[in-house]
Order: sequence, then structure tokens, then C-alpha cells
Amino acid sequence: MVGRGGLTGIVNIMKRTGAEDLGDFYPIRPDCLADTPKPRFKPRETLSERRWNVAFSEDGHLDIEKVLRRIQRGGVHPAIKGSVWEFVLGCFDPNSTYEERDQLRQCRREQYIRWKAECQHMVPVIGSGKLITTPIITDDGQTVIDSSINSTFSDKRSIQWMRALHQIGLDVVRTDRALAFYDSEKNQAKLWDILAIYAWVDNDISYVQGMNDICSPMVILLENEADAFWCFERAMRRL
Repeated sequence: MVGRGGLTGIVNIMKRTGAEDLGDFYPIRPDCLADTPKPRFKPRETLSERRWNVAFSEDGHLDIEKVLRRIQRGGVHPAIKGSVWEFVLGCFDPNSTYEERDQLRQCRREQYIRWKAECQHMVPVIGSGKLITTPIITDDGQTVIDSSINSTFSDKRSIQWMRALHQIGLDVVRTDRALAFYDSEKNQAKLWDILAIYAWVDNDISYVQGMNDICSPMVILLENEADAFWCFERAMRRL
């Protein structure tokens, strides 16, 4: 199980920002503005985009200690938050070069595409821009009427995974509802896809409630779905 203390801590850290108003980068739904607290940070201490860029050597080695000190003092500017967290969560070694990271990123994206294709073959809704919020399979592996799944998969692992998909969907539609980002079903589906694929890949953990809150910042911060998945995967390792 994911500990609530660890979960809350990592989510709060990832949502910290710097000088800019959060609303400029993460718009709040108008009906939620009154209930959304304003962040309090020190703009001069924030890890800015300029400070981030100069922390790299010519070939791409990162002075991670300097970066972490800056983050501890004032958070991270929203414009670079996704890139920073790829290092903080351990997706990339600070001692790696630009070229090494490009190669690793490409390999990871290709692996994610393969896993997604596996899942999509069983449940075609994955990758469609939509998500599931109702059961598609019974406890004994029987397909629910009108569900869009490949009924030829009846092994224990596949059944367990398919049974989790609607619970993931129910949690996704409740995730960060104050943010306008999740008014889009496409963005909700991106979060659902990542969680569904992770549940398939990590058969030991599969999915438990709370993982949606951990994954949500990655989905918001990283445009590429595969990159968001790998950040989430590293966060789960730490938890």
C-alpha cells in the first residue's frame, strides 16, 4: 500500500512553484477560485529557467547539489518543473550527457509504446482519448455486456488488471478537479492510460487508490505521455 504520509509529501513538493502565479500555468476553474489557497514562496530564491540552464556543463552534466539547494530555498519555476523532476526523481543520472539522455529517453518511449500496444490489444479504449468508469469484467472473468475488451484473455493476471480499470477511472475523474486542465476528457484519459499501463506492468502493486494523486503532477508537467509515465514509475519506486 502507498503510505498517506509519503503520498501527501511527494504531491505537495511536486506542486510547489516559484515567482509566478500558479494560475498563469495551472488555471483554476472559476467556481473553485475562492477555495484555492495562494502559494507563498520567495521569488528571488526560486530555481529559474536561467539558473537551471547554467547548471549544466557543455556536454550536459548537471550540478545537482547546486540545483537541490536552490529548490530547497525557493521551489522551482513552473516553466521547467517537468524537466527538473525528471532528475530529482531519478529518471536521469546528473552525470549523464545530453546524448546519453536522448538515447535513454528514446528507448523508454519505445518501451512505453510496446506496453501500451499490449494493453490496447486487450482493452481498445486505452489510447482512444476516453476512459472507463464502469466494470468491464466480472470476478470470474466473464465479459460485461457491451464492454469493449478482447474476451480471449482469461488468465488470472489479465482478469485482475481488467477489474482494476474502472476503479482507476473513478479515481481519475475525481483527481485535481479544481484545475481547468482536467475539464478535458483527453487529459483525464492521459492520466487513466498511464495508471492503467502501470497497473499492467507492475503486477505486484497493480493499482491502489492514491496513485492517481501521485501521477497527476507528472501528467500536467510533462507533455509527452511516455515521459510522464517514467517519472511516475520512479516516484513509485521511492514510495
